[in-house]
Formats: sequence, structure tokens, C-alpha cells
Amino acid sequence: MIILGLNAYHADSAACILRDGKLLAAVEEERFRRIKHWAGFPSQSIAYCLQEAGVRLSDVTHVAINRNNRANFGRKIAYVIKARPSISAIRDRLRNRAKWASVGEELAQAFPSEQFGGSVEHVEHHLAHLASAFYASPFRDALAVSVDGFGDFASAAWGRGSDSSLSVDGRVLFPHSLGIFYQAMTQYLGFPHYGDEYKLMGLAAYGDRSLIDEVRPLLSLKDDGTFELNLKYFRHHNENTAYEWRGGSPSSAELFSKALEELLGPAREQNAEITDRTKNLAFATQAVFEEAFFHLLNTLQKKYGGDSVALAGGCAYNSVANGKIGDRTPFKHSYLQSAAGDAGGAIGSALAVWHRHGGKRAGEMTHAYWGPQFDDAEAEKLLKSRDSELKSQKCTVTHYSDESAMYDTVARSIADGNVIGWFQGRMEWGPRALGNRSILGDPRRADMKNILNLKIKRRESFRPFAPSVLREAVPDWFEREDNVPFMMQVFPIRPSRRAEIPAVTHVDGTGRLQTVHKETNPRYYGLIETFKKLTGVPMVLNTSFNENEPVVCRLEEALDCFLRTKMDVLVLENYVVTRQQTA
Repeated sequence: MIILGLNAYHADSAACILRDGKLLAAVEEERFRRIKHWAGFPSQSIAYCLQEAGVRLSDVTHVAINRNNRANFGRKIAYVIKARPSISAIRDRLRNRAKWASVGEELAQAFPSEQFGGSVEHVEHHLAHLASAFYASPFRDALAVSVDGFGDFASAAWGRGSDSSLSVDGRVLFPHSLGIFYQAMTQYLGFPHYGDEYKLMGLAAYGDRSLIDEVRPLLSLKDDGTFELNLKYFRHHNENTAYEWRGGSPSSAELFSKALEELLGPAREQNAEITDRTKNLAFATQAVFEEAFFHLLNTLQKKYGGDSVALAGGCAYNSVANGKIGDRTPFKHSYLQSAAGDAGGAIGSALAVWHRHGGKRAGEMTHAYWGPQFDDAEAEKLLKSRDSELKSQKCTVTHYSDESAMYDTVARSIADGNVIGWFQGRMEWGPRALGNRSILGDPRRADMKNILNLKIKRRESFRPFAPSVLREAVPDWFEREDNVPFMMQVFPIRPSRRAEIPAVTHVDGTGRLQTVHKETNPRYYGLIETFKKLTGVPMVLNTSFNENEPVVCRLEEALDCFLRTKMDVLVLENYVVTRQQTA
């Protein structure tokens, strides 16, 4: 059985492919289109998945889509009758619904020489999220929880996963949404772009508790564990605020109402000064989010029992909250796959269809390396074709047949304070760079954040960088020993260690951990192990290989990024490009 899973006509469009329940490839369309969070039909991702699996479209048994227009249909009709939203809002939602219904036509247009003879199967949005978390997890029995903005008229859902079965037992329905709360406050604080919520999360570490009571009126908690928005502070329920995409780039209208500005004061303009009040409102937003998030988890744990939880949905990208699950709930074990947001719905819908047709569990997703890869021959060809450009920038190229010698060269360069572009193996699935499309630096340097922002990133100074740590070294450096291969949780760094690694220690003493395993990424592990032998520190600073663009996918994009920035060293598989140092 060959299943093609899709997230389409929404931000982070993506595709994956399963053969008999086993994942063969997964990729987000933005990596090919080079537009962040690209929305639309993921035709290039589909083409890659088919090629990687060695099949044609005619071989595909099922196309699985993480949307089902019939889900919660009665509640939708009841809401329209009662709330009477604007005609334009209804029209836009019907237009989106029509797009979801035309997948067969899209496939025919994208692959005109091939014939798809399988079935198109729709999976409710939150069931796809739950499946992406539970079926990819190591758990045979666990609570599964999905929390996001909206999908199929719901913003949250939960149920029990048991071996190959997965239930959806409850939901939070439109118009109430924890994701909308967080996005509205992100917009209010002057971060208007789709996906800017991580900026608010990073800024929150610089604030204090003084304004929590001012933000709490936006959200109320219910005895059954759910939450409700105070709708007078929001616009999404009665005005047209549906997502739009122009040229593939998604955008959203303002979600907060004038009443919110009357409550908290005028909204911050995008490029205005970040004041102490801005920081404190960010802290309060994160705190109120966590109150609702843990209220839901704790209530569900009392109902279901157990010590394991699998999480998905856009709100599962809140790595600060994720890192507190072990302290603020009875859950001892949590799992979040690397693409917990809507892109992950491609895998979730495919897994749901696999199990719908009697499939069995295929095992835990232990790594995120499911994208395109390239070899030394392709790297050599590219570097030769760009020889004159490399020479003009005083770059030298060295090929290493001995990987350990390459590790030593690159590790020493990191220890000398240089910025390294590290490109190897299959591209990561999900938004995090996890050692295959990464920019690396020395975590010991207090000035490394400024160096990276000066040379490459050019981003807000409050945004932190992450440590990639050898798995066995985690207990010596962090206060929790959890395995976090996908960089989805923030944990306190041991106080005695914080001064040793200032470049990856947040202002509140935490770090967004990535655990690196020899079994799943031997080259990245080998580099960090070599750095440890040189410095005594078993980690490197890791940030995504990009410059105000999607993470690089192809060799050409990595070289282009290197040449247009002030990066010092570029590693393309076994080739090392070194830019001559200038005084």
C-alpha cells in the first residue's frame, strides 16, 4: 500500500509518502519554492516524494489529506445560524472548501503524463494531528492532544491512543482557540507576519509577571479542562480574517479588536521600540497560554490516567511550555514529532489512512532526516562551476576523504570563533535545523550571538540560539535528562554551567535543547564529539542555515547564502570552503 499524505491550501504545505506504513520521504513545499510557509498545492513536494520512493503517481494507492469538510458539519451550521458571521467570511471559507475538493484535478494538472487511479481520502484536521504524534511516538498507550489555531471548525482535540487504534473523544470548537489568543497577542505586540509567534515566545524571557492580570481577561478556563476566549477582544468570529496567500506567502488580517487596545493600550507598531511593557506583555501572554495549556493537560490526565502524552498542532511548537510538562503535570514522558504544526498533518493523514485500512504500527520516528540529499560528485560539479566567484571572494576549496580529518578542521574553526555553514545528508523535516542544514558556532563565546546577527542572521537581538548536545552529556549540563532530538523543548541549564556556554543560554537560564545521537546522525555527532575533545564542551551552537528565507534545501542555495553573507566556512558534504580571514 502506497499512501501520499498532503497538507495543501494552507501555510506550510507539505507532502510525504508511506510504503506499507513506513515513511520514505517528507518535505515542505517552501524549501523548493523559497517562500516561507508557502501555501497552496505542494506539487514539487509530491514530485520529490514519488522520486525518492521510486514510484509513479499511478502506483499510489491512496492520497490522504488533512482536512475533512464534513467534520463537525452540524456545529458549523448551528454556529452560522446563531452568530450570523459576515457574508465575505462565509464566501472565503466556501472558496477554500472548494479548493480542498479539487485535489484530483490538481494532480492531473501537475502530472499530466500520469494517471492516478487510487482514492482520495479526507482525514479530519485534528485527527491528522493526533495521528502524527501518537503513531510516530514510542508509546503503545498514551493520551494524544492537538492544540492549534483552527482546522475543520475545531481548535483542539484529544483522545487515547492504544497500539493501532486512536480515538477522538473531545474537541474545543470555533470560535474559541488558544492558537488565536497567542497569534492575536503576537500581532498586537508588533510581530504581524505568519509564524511570528516564536518571536513573542523568545521576548517573554525578558519580561516579568507584573501584567499577567491585565491579560487574563482575554481567556477563561472551564471545569472540563477547556478554555474560552472573551470574544469582545477578537475579530475572527464575526469578520473576514481568513488566511490569504499571494504568490504562496500566507498572511492574516488583524485578529484583535479595538476593545483589546482599550484594555491594554495602543498596539505596538512593527518597528517601534520594544519597551519594558512590551516585554512584560509578552511574558504575560506566555504565562496565560501556559495556564490554559496545563489546565487542559492536567484535567485530561485525571480523566485518562497514564504518564505519557503525545502532542501536536501549532501550539505544540511552544517549546517553552513543552519543557515544563514534566514539572507542571503528572506526565513523565512526552513526544512531539519534528513537524508538529500543519506540515505534520501530511504524515498524520497518511498514517491515519494506513491504520484505517488495517495497517499496523511501523515504529517510532527517531529522526527528522526525510528530505532531499546530494553527494560529493554534485558538490564538486557546483564548486567547479562557481570557481571564479569563489576566487574573487578569496575562498579555498578542500576535499576530505578522511571524515575524522574534516571533523578536526571544522571543530578547530568553530573553536577559533568562526561561523560555519554545515550542509550534509538528507534535509530535515519540520522547521528546525537539526544538524544537516545548520549554521554552527562556539557556544562558549558571549559575543557569538552578535557575531551571527552581524554576519548572517540580521534578526532581533532578543532571539536565542540553540545548543546541539551529545545525548549522553545532557545530564551534566541540563537539569532534565530528557531525550529531545527535534529541539522542541526548553529546559533549565544547570546554574554551574551557564557561564561556560553563554551563547546558548537564554536570559532566564534556559536553553532549547537538541540531543544528538550517533545512531541517527553519525556525522554531526562526530563533529560535536571532536569539538568536545578540543574544548571539553560537548555541544555546538546550532541555528538554521538561511538568511531571511526558508532553510536551504539544495547545494546551490547553501553556496549562495555563504557567498552573500560573511560566513567563514562552508561544508558541503566532504568539501570544505574556507574564506580567507581579513584584518
